[in-house]
Amino acid sequence: MKIAEVNRKWEELRGVIAENFDMELPDMKVMLFLIGVQELGQGPKKFSKREKEELMHIATCRLFSAMGFYELKGLDEDGWPHWELVKPVPNYTLLEQEMIMKSLIIDYFQELEII
Repeated sequence: MKIAEVNRKWEELRGVIAENFDMELPDMKVMLFLIGVQELGQGPKKFSKREKEELMHIATCRLFSAMGFYELKGLDEDGWPHWELVKPVPNYTLLEQEMIMKSLIIDYFQELEII
């Protein structure tokens, strides 16, 4: 996708998520948190600050697994997924990182048929 298309779809997705969750337009961190909660699969509940950070890490691993960088190793005794880095993530520029994350998040929600 070209940058303009990624940005257009990103704004569309943010609008859909804001409407579905009755919230302000979500930023990247909120999107990662929502993906982490979805991947955890335990439904909505209260999470500690550390758990929220772990959920965003789960989301990042899940998203980058689509590019072959991470592989799901399994679940721990509490049902939390654990990922393994299988090849190093290249040193992308900040703009490249942002565009890649937006694209991966868009793809994720398209797979769930949210957009």
